[in-house]
Amino acid sequence: MTSPSPIWHSAGVPEPHRSDSIAPDSPGRELFATRLGFVLAAAGSAIGLGNMWRFPYQVSEGGGAAFVVLYLFLTLLLGVPMMTAELIVGRRTRKSPLGALRAVGGSGWAPLGMLYIFTPLVILSYFSVIAGWTLRYALDAVSTGLSPTPAERFAEVSSGSSAVIYHLALMAITIAVVVLGVRKGIERTALVLMPVLFVLLAGLAVWAATLEGSGAGYAFYLEPSFDSLLDTAVFQQAASQALLSLSVGMGVMITYASYLPRDENIAQKAAAVSFSDFSIAFVAGLVVFPVIFALGFSEQVGASTMGALFISLPGAFLEMGAAGRLVGSAFFLALVVAAVTSSVSLLEVAVASLIDELHIRRRTAAVLAGTAAALVGLVPAYSQAALGTIDQVVGELCVVVGALGMSILVGWRMQDPLSELLEGASPFFRRVAPGFLFTIRYVVPPLAALLLWFSLQKTAGMIFS
Repeated sequence: MTSPSPIWHSAGVPEPHRSDSIAPDSPGRELFATRLGFVLAAAGSAIGLGNMWRFPYQVSEGGGAAFVVLYLFLTLLLGVPMMTAELIVGRRTRKSPLGALRAVGGSGWAPLGMLYIFTPLVILSYFSVIAGWTLRYALDAVSTGLSPTPAERFAEVSSGSSAVIYHLALMAITIAVVVLGVRKGIERTALVLMPVLFVLLAGLAVWAATLEGSGAGYAFYLEPSFDSLLDTAVFQQAASQALLSLSVGMGVMITYASYLPRDENIAQKAAAVSFSDFSIAFVAGLVVFPVIFALGFSEQVGASTMGALFISLPGAFLEMGAAGRLVGSAFFLALVVAAVTSSVSLLEVAVASLIDELHIRRRTAAVLAGTAAALVGLVPAYSQAALGTIDQVVGELCVVVGALGMSILVGWRMQDPLSELLEGASPFFRRVAPGFLFTIRYVVPPLAALLLWFSLQKTAGMIFS
């Protein structure tokens, strides 16, 4: 370990030291083969339909650029420290969430570890339903072209036997990748698919800029309304999006960090993944809003969480004629890529937990956990109302509870988290590390508690209305 910097004394922070709970690198635990592999795999977890489906809708509801400003601010203030905290816990313990939290906080923290297994598995169950829709749209665009009646086509695709079939197809792909393991499955998939996603989305953004009338979309997206900046509902949406988009508060980053070598710079990795995640979400907006405004579909963008992506955009692509088929194919292919990389990370949490706790083979664990998620997903596959309720309760409320618990654990219960953060850190990150401890102790918990209060109100209103 690199000797600690004198900044600890000048900052009033105790000099870091190793804890007895630090687990050594074990030849029995598979590690990421390359630094880029981890970054792309973690970015693939963070970059998903939340960036390209949920983010544009949240922007439209949150006053355009006002939401973008708040989202960026809360990503830096809430999301990055939370990701760093999870990476610290995962790499120190070399365990999946349940074992990691027991090792760091004691047996009393096991319930939070169980929540970290439950949350991503349930999110996967309905996430794969939405991902199945994107797969169906991608196949439509490539084979026969998008339907001339987008609303009717979405009604056909989004529920019933069609939704079930494509949901199960996405789950089968996800299970197959996870069965192959960390290097051959998760890392190799990320190394191939993430560059594809970046290229497709960048190309679409450049093309969107050429559309006549796209300026109105840019204005809506990039010019903030200061009234919206003070809206508590916009704050709540932006904070929830920052947590969900970065895959924090659900054990994903703990699991991935357990496969990290000890000489990796944790803070640098958290910054790289967070930057990639925000960049993709931002560029997705540079595609969605110019297209919708240029082709006269702006009134439909806020109609529902599904409206912009599955009704308005296909309608806009149809207005473009032959070129629209090519662009639509590229767009929905990018969505499928993002969906697969995210679903793999969600399943890996439960799989790693089964392997660590029950000592079963990876193949068996992947099939068991994947089958459970596939069965639960049959409910949202048949009911969009159920999908929305589950998303609110698990995808928002449980994630916030997980984030609050993790900030308290690392900030107040974990023995010397800074020593793990310093391991492999560059001089720059060693200088700013004391700011992490302050943030995770005094900034994140009250923000997460406030967000929890808003989420409880929203959830109660949804369930009892």
